[in-house]
Amino acid sequence: MPVVISGTNGITHATWTTAGRPSAPSTGQIGYNTTLAALEIYNGSGWTSPNGVWTTANRPSSPPTGTIGYNTTTGQLEIYNTIGGWQNAGTAGNTYSATYLVVAGGGGGGSYYGGGAGAGGLLTSTATLTYGTTYSVTVGSGGAGATSTGLGSNGNNSVFGSIATGIGGGGGGGASSGQQNGASGGSGGGAGGQGVGGSGGAGTSGQGNAGGATASGASGGGGGAGAVGGSAGTNAGGNGGNGTSSSITGSTVTYAGGGGGKGNTTQGTGGTGGGGYQGAPNGVVNTGGGGQGDGGNGGSGVVILSVPTANYSGTTTGSPTITTSGSNKIITFTASGSYTA
Repeated sequence: MPVVISGTNGITHATWTTAGRPSAPSTGQIGYNTTLAALEIYNGSGWTSPNGVWTTANRPSSPPTGTIGYNTTTGQLEIYNTIGGWQNAGTAGNTYSATYLVVAGGGGGGSYYGGGAGAGGLLTSTATLTYGTTYSVTVGSGGAGATSTGLGSNGNNSVFGSIATGIGGGGGGGASSGQQNGASGGSGGGAGGQGVGGSGGAGTSGQGNAGGATASGASGGGGGAGAVGGSAGTNAGGNGGNGTSSSITGSTVTYAGGGGGKGNTTQGTGGTGGGGYQGAPNGVVNTGGGGQGDGGNGGSGVVILSVPTANYSGTTTGSPTITTSGSNKIITFTASGSYTA
């Protein structure tokens, strides 16, 4: 299209696509590139674009260094350089909402008529993320089961930036005679031993529940995110408390079940959501399940983010799994890393 100069309507520039640029342009030649949706100027060695508007998905793929445009996905002005690619040009501060699920590592079961361990603390809610801000993610490992008389180890915390910290599950108690109380945690560990009167550890408010008590010849179950650990009956270990289900990934999955307690004749079952039980004593990995009494290890935790696809930056560390559910990108961390909004 030729240049049009109008005293009423201003100047209408010649237009072309990136593929159809003038083959022998003059220094200072200006035109509108319909591929980039931007004016561009030939500087004697290449084309530079002073402005543009695009989405993250439709950015110019190989623009000249110095190309500036407004990204409607992120709500930011950005500039292109050959070293770092597209960079925020100083308009950080805009925000969007995302949903998260944070599950800490489950505790380890107690030894010798051991109490089932508590599940890792579970937190889920919606957070406001700020464009350009990096949010660190820590996925807590499960606690080790006791190898001799005594408490299993507590699980480790899972963390999503400064937004949410899930507390590791409490270890189960264990004693060769008498009883030992379970440890407190995200969910509390069950009391261990063969004596009457051992108490389960406390859970953390908003994250989990207490463990169960001992009885003659049996230990209590570990607490879960959705229910308290079962108290033991005579010679029958208490069941682990059930976990809590979440559909953040697009499928319904239950997390943070407590471990079953050890009994003289009957073993407690693991709580739904990865709790350990006889035959599968360890808490299930990446569920935050507590280990079974008698030394089961706790399951590692998980951190999951659900970000609107329109706002998803694509910038992560730690190799999370990225999937799509409806209009959201699901970022699943099974090891520590980060997400930049």
